[in-house]
Order: sequence, then C-alpha cells, then structure tokens
Amino acid sequence: MTADSLPGAGGAAGPCVVQYDVTNPGAEPFTYTITFSLMDEQGRAMSNVEETVASVGAGKTVRRTLEHGGYPGGGVLDAGRVRILDVERVPSDEAPAPASSCPASGLRLTADQGDAAMGLRVVGLHLENCGSRTYSLEGYPVLQLLDAEHQPVDGIEILRGTDGIPMAGGDEGPPRPVTLRPGESAVSGLAWRNTTEFGEAVTVPYVRVRAEAGADPVTVAPHLDLGTTGELGVRPWRKDETEAGRGAGESGSGRPGAQGPYGMPSSS
Repeated sequence: MTADSLPGAGGAAGPCVVQYDVTNPGAEPFTYTITFSLMDEQGRAMSNVEETVASVGAGKTVRRTLEHGGYPGGGVLDAGRVRILDVERVPSDEAPAPASSCPASGLRLTADQGDAAMGLRVVGLHLENCGSRTYSLEGYPVLQLLDAEHQPVDGIEILRGTDGIPMAGGDEGPPRPVTLRPGESAVSGLAWRNTTEFGEAVTVPYVRVRAEAGADPVTVAPHLDLGTTGELGVRPWRKDETEAGRGAGESGSGRPGAQGPYGMPSSS
C-alpha cells in the first residue's frame, strides 16, 4: 500500500489531496479497512481516520482519496504526515454490511470496539434485524478463529458461556429464545483473559461468525490477544434492550458508558 500527494484546488500553496493505492494479491475479492494516523509538523499524532475500501478484485489495484474531513488545527495534509497504523482485510462476501445497507438475509452482524480492563477483554457482537420480517433464534453464535491469512487457528477452546473466564461475570442462565422484529437487535459477546504464562502467546486477528448454524458467515476483526490461556468464552444471544438496540437502522453497539444486557459497559 502506497500514498502520495497531489496539489489541491488552491494550487501548490493550498491543501494537498492524499491518494493511496490498495493492491489485493489474493485469489478472490477482499474488502480492506485501513486506519491512518494524521501527524503534525513535529510528527505527533493528531487524529486517526478509518477508511473502508470494498471489493478490491483479485490481483487488482485501486486508488482512493483519503477523506480526512479537515486537518486538525488548520494544518496542511500531505502524504508525509500520514501513517498507516493498521490494515484489515476480509473476503468481500463475508465483510460486515455497512449501516447504510442491509444484507439479503435481512440480518446485519457487526462487532464493536470492545472493552479492556485489568487483563479482561470483552467484544460485543450485535445482530440487527434490518429486514422486513420477524427473525427468531436461540443459542450461541457459531465461531471459527482465523489467523492473518484467514486460515483456521487450532488449540483454542471455545467455551459456551463466560463463567469459566475470570472476572467476566455470568451469562444470566442458559440460552433462551430471542425474537427480533424489524429494527430490533440481539447482542452476544466474546470474553477472554490476556494472561501470558508458560507457552507461546496466541493472537487471533479474525473471527468468522455465524448468527446460528447454517447462517451466512461474517468475518470480523476483534484482534483476540489470548495470551497463553487457550480459552475464549462466547455469550448466548440476548435481546438488546438498550436505546440504541431498539432504534431501526442502528448498529446496536450502544452508547459510551451505557450498560449492555450482560451488565458490561457498551462500547461505541
């Protein structure tokens, strides 16, 4: 991935337009999410910008313009002041649907930014009924852990429930039926401890998620830093009763500081 600058409408003395290239060396279309850091003249990070480049064809290169929305402090943005912090890529047919669209299934599955405290990690999974029909499910999301090359990661035990994860709290009992009317959401979650003792620490960048067995897969990038624990807990689906979960068209990720249905802080 490369970036360069072009003079903007104001000419050489005006703000520059930063363009970047995304090349897909794979054998199928991938969707890329790139996190950029915008720097000041002293090389200090001013803000981060995340952009998604959808459906880059196999072996193709596409060029995009960085939509930075204005440089902090009125400075001039150019490629020399842009750093790439992170690049995620998932198969395009498994990429999470943006809030402005609804998959053919009528279900939008996303992951939030998560919460971390004292070694405990929690990432919420959100399932929104963005379609026109009522949808019912019961149980746990079906997970497959993937490495950076999207190959299965072995040796990790996926626990049904989080009772076995220290400090993660309970799951309010066994799974129970969840019925989602159009615009309603359900929430699940992943919980693990970032504990490193003897052995090799394991990091899982991607997780392929199905709302239930047989559902269409969605690949998310929670970056599970599992340490040497070898365990990942998954919570059962519960109706999302937060204000954000009840709003049609919302992602269901909740408001900063809000309490989710499991009593954990919801992340925006």
